[in-house]
Amino acid sequence: MRLLHLFLPILLVLSQLACQSSPAGSGGHASAAPMRLQRILASGELRVGLSGNQPPLNMTNKNGEIIGLEVDLMKALAQSMGLTTRFVVKPFADLIPAIENGEVDVVISGMTITPERNARVAFVGPYFISGKSVLTKSAKIASADSATLLNHADRRYAVLSGSTSEAFVEQVLPKAVSVPAKDYDAAVQMVLDDQVDAMIADFPICQLSILRHPEAGLSTLMTPFTIEPLGIALPADDPLLINLIENYLNTLENTGLLIQFKAKWFSDGSWISELP
Repeated sequence: MRLLHLFLPILLVLSQLACQSSPAGSGGHASAAPMRLQRILASGELRVGLSGNQPPLNMTNKNGEIIGLEVDLMKALAQSMGLTTRFVVKPFADLIPAIENGEVDVVISGMTITPERNARVAFVGPYFISGKSVLTKSAKIASADSATLLNHADRRYAVLSGSTSEAFVEQVLPKAVSVPAKDYDAAVQMVLDDQVDAMIADFPICQLSILRHPEAGLSTLMTPFTIEPLGIALPADDPLLINLIENYLNTLENTGLLIQFKAKWFSDGSWISELP
């Protein structure tokens, strides 16, 4: 976190300038602006929605604490803005509705930026590029160089309910059976118990599942089937909040702090021992 300490004074100055340029002194134009950002700044707290079970992006350790790349990223963003962070854990399918009904201020949970989601909420990013892969015990499935080779009526694939992986199976593998799971732990367990032929999920999830179960004979693709940008989801009705988060994310990326976080969670697997 040394980089954060070095650049925090600069970020705090940017935050003060952003606050000074919001509602007051802007005349009638500012009075029509949404009040969500003002409420967040007044409360001193940023409410962040995530699933809490998408390692290494976000996950719950043995002590019940939320950790991961996205957790570090949001803590750095909030600290730069002079805010504390409150993480709100919800099932993945409930995260966008949580933004829409005001339960959370932002969502960061391995969420792919798609036109359908972007029609409901705004996105900032991407902060990470992922892609669809498989987690399986089958060498044949793991060696497939095209998703169409997995499109068989006798195949069953576990997917996270409400995710782009679920849509991927429905659209690209229509002959196969899609088996929804409430979270990734449940989906991985289906593979371990031979209830499904594979789990379809983002590439990092598949890689980390192999590390967590080294004796299970699991494997994944060498190259993901798709390229998917992951973004921070925000309320669509507050351009000031969107602009502020975008500016801070760009700053963290330009200072190298985001690269530091990625190295921590993808190059060093020591954190795996913290998981239940």
